[in-house]
Amino acid sequence: QVQLEEFGGGLVQAGDSLGLSCVASGRSLTDYGVGWFRQAPGKERECVAAEDWSGGWAYYGDTVKGRATISRDHVKNTVYLQLNSLKPEDTAVYYCAVRENRFSETYNAYEYEYWGQGIQVTVSS
Repeated sequence: QVQLEEFGGGLVQAGDSLGLSCVASGRSLTDYGVGWFRQAPGKERECVAAEDWSGGWAYYGDTVKGRATISRDHVKNTVYLQLNSLKPEDTAVYYCAVRENRFSETYNAYEYEYWGQGIQVTVSS
């Protein structure tokens, strides 16, 4: 079973960029499709970005399209989320997650079996 831990959150200003990391342990990320999700208070969890195991398919949510990049380093067993031109509405708890069906092209949270504990990102105006 894989364990996931997010790093890199915190308080940033609007217009800044932020890089989040998610380190996997226990199994290789090549076994999984990966995704970054976020949840703001009072809102449903939404997919920010996702990709299949090879990176051949990627998805970006409409609210971050053009500002976000998902990537991973298989040697470091880490998946990254780069988010640019941050806005106050990007404030949320960010989660990384993986799915066993590594070939599927999905951004539905319920299809991801393993989750990190989440990390807070706060964007001040």
